[in-house]
Amino acid sequence: MTFSTPDLCDDHGHDVQVLEPLFSNFGGREIFGGEVVTVKCFEDNSIVKDQVGQPGRGKVMVVDGGGSMRASLLGDMLAEKAAENGWEGLIIYGCVRDVDELADTDLGVQALASIPRKTEKRGLGDLNVPIKIAGVDIQPGDFIYADNNGIIVSKQSLVQQ
Repeated sequence: MTFSTPDLCDDHGHDVQVLEPLFSNFGGREIFGGEVVTVKCFEDNSIVKDQVGQPGRGKVMVVDGGGSMRASLLGDMLAEKAAENGWEGLIIYGCVRDVDELADTDLGVQALASIPRKTEKRGLGDLNVPIKIAGVDIQPGDFIYADNNGIIVSKQSLVQQ
């Protein structure tokens, strides 16, 4: 997949929304995008763990972790499982860990920060619900694109896979 978010913004104008510039790249893919699967959870990555085990080709998991800086919602083992199952990437409004391993994994990962602490697994959270992160409302089935310039969201696909 090749694109640049500035070019997509120029070409599609008001058809895209731009997330506030809060995220950093942690994954092995710096450019990634696809159809949105949403997860809403707070300091519990049980649903993230379940979803990375599902087929993810052409999809990006967007995780609303409430912006928590106290626990990681993604580490090396879950990232590897996501890559094995074809996920394009994950965008996490929260933290990740195992950053050296994430950088070596063929998966796009953008998150707010890193922290070494893992989450508790209590089975809490919601799958495929509307979320709002970084000033943008995101629905399951939207399309999201990320690179080193930022992250944008569209109601329709902007890039051929």
